Amino acid sequence: MAGTAPKTAARRGLLATLVLVLGLGGLLAGANIWSDGGGAPKLGLDLKGGTQIILEPKTSAGQVVSAEQLNQARDIIVQRVDAGGVSGAEVTTQGDRNIVVSIPEIPTQEVRDAISRSSQLQFRPVLAVASAVPQPTASPSPSGSTSPAPSGSPSASTTPTTASSASPTSNSAVPNALATTPTPTGTASPSASSSPSPSASPSASAPGGSAAPRDPTDLAWITPELTAQFETFTCDQEQLDAIVDDAAKPLITCDVDGTAKFILGPVAVSGDKISDATSGYRANQQGALTSEVEIALSLNGEGARQYADISRKMVSLPEPQNQLAATLDSRVIVAPRFNEAILDGRASITGGFTIAEARSLSDQLKFGALPLSFVEQTSIDISPTLGSEQLRYGLVAGIIGLVLVVVYSMFQYRMLGLVTVASIVVAGLMTYLVLTILGWSHNYRLDMAGVTGVIVSIGFTADSFIVYFERVRDELRDGRSLEAAVQTGWDRAKRTILIADGVNFLAAIVLYVLASSSVRGFAFTLGLTTLIDLLLVFWFTHPLLTLLARLRFFRDGHPWSGLDPRRLGVPQATRYQGRGRFTTAPTATVTRQAATAAKGGAA
Repeated sequence: MAGTAPKTAARRGLLATLVLVLGLGGLLAGANIWSDGGGAPKLGLDLKGGTQIILEPKTSAGQVVSAEQLNQARDIIVQRVDAGGVSGAEVTTQGDRNIVVSIPEIPTQEVRDAISRSSQLQFRPVLAVASAVPQPTASPSPSGSTSPAPSGSPSASTTPTTASSASPTSNSAVPNALATTPTPTGTASPSASSSPSPSASPSASAPGGSAAPRDPTDLAWITPELTAQFETFTCDQEQLDAIVDDAAKPLITCDVDGTAKFILGPVAVSGDKISDATSGYRANQQGALTSEVEIALSLNGEGARQYADISRKMVSLPEPQNQLAATLDSRVIVAPRFNEAILDGRASITGGFTIAEARSLSDQLKFGALPLSFVEQTSIDISPTLGSEQLRYGLVAGIIGLVLVVVYSMFQYRMLGLVTVASIVVAGLMTYLVLTILGWSHNYRLDMAGVTGVIVSIGFTADSFIVYFERVRDELRDGRSLEAAVQTGWDRAKRTILIADGVNFLAAIVLYVLASSSVRGFAFTLGLTTLIDLLLVFWFTHPLLTLLARLRFFRDGHPWSGLDPRRLGVPQATRYQGRGRFTTAPTATVTRQAATAAKGGAA
């Protein structure tokens, strides 16, 4: 039973390796059949080229862009590009004004938008809301009078409403105090038919219009000039582009669909107070996930306090003043009602997002807002800095190194060297599959530094085998049978292998975290191949050698096996034969006499 346990464990290890390789191959085949996977790793800028985008900051007349703002924008764009799954991109500053983004291949429009969008999230209280869609002219009623506007009331619903759903079809969303008093129309008149709908605009005689506003929810922010601007605001693109977003002043804007227009108070909580943003499906009160997608925000200490203060104030206000609009780049993405104060600094945004849209938006919010707004100045195709010629040289160097390792293994270990060759082949196959799958799933791109990391890993992989084989040979010299030498040598060698690979992996992590993007490719492939080497030594090399030790060719120490006792210098007295070992009588006698003398001396 004891002799069959190592054999069973070895077969399980080889089976696990086979299942892993087949699984990776099946995943890649499925990616090619049902998705846009490829048959080879994607290449980076230096090997294949890509697209270069030059971003120019939008500034008002006389505004100067500081170096600090430019560097901050560059760092944020780097984070956004990485979060979008674009590997191997380079982001640099050009002079003291522009930012240059170089991306492998042709970036999607989503990637372009994520790069240049300012993504400044702000929370502003809603002061008035109206439909941006032209309303049909109301005809006079038979009675010759118009009913007064109904008063707004706090919503009893706990579900946040989107910006578009907050737009009124009547004047119920406009504060009663701001609604224009309808003029009785006994007869239809041109002036009555051409006047704005009562629900479409706040009155110029809003209460407190001449008094100084006390807080962001105060209706005194609505001045006659603001009212006139609101009445003529139609949410067309020209008006939206002309919006000046001042955090300390009220804002006239629209929702992202352009179906509702808003008067918003000054910023109550700014986007720089967001400490984290995540996306996912909203959970109900029972903790079960629903089909509604949400963006969950966590605010820092100051932001949580500001959000708690504004929610306590707004929860008792009439509609729409109990709505807090979340604006992104000066557009309202959602305007939920407050039914209770939120004191824990955690806000949730829902607005009919898809999970992909919510993930993109949460990444932009999490990585901060650009200190400047940018426009795309130019976009050109760029050629590879190294190209296929350098890649070919790198592959040739890798093949030469691999051949040298194979020649050395066969010369040093004879047929035992085939274990090294087989292990390197399996490791190379797994590395190829993993890099190709990462290119499909995470848009990982292999650059020249990454190719260098793969080539260097050949030597590290060979080191693991050498440590193991030499331990086995040492055990043979001590007189153990081959099967016992393999198990004992493995117990001692695996500690050394774990330490060596652990050092390599830690070095790869440090390089990846601290180094620039050009060195990160080397660090990534070095760490990946180190993990693959560790896995194969445990699941392939040791199990394979365990099974080979039972073959007569290796067990009996054939001269070409690499385990020949005479070639290893095993003393005649301790040479093994078959599964045991034999000792010649003279040598055994001498050994016993020496041992007796040693005991006598010790006594």
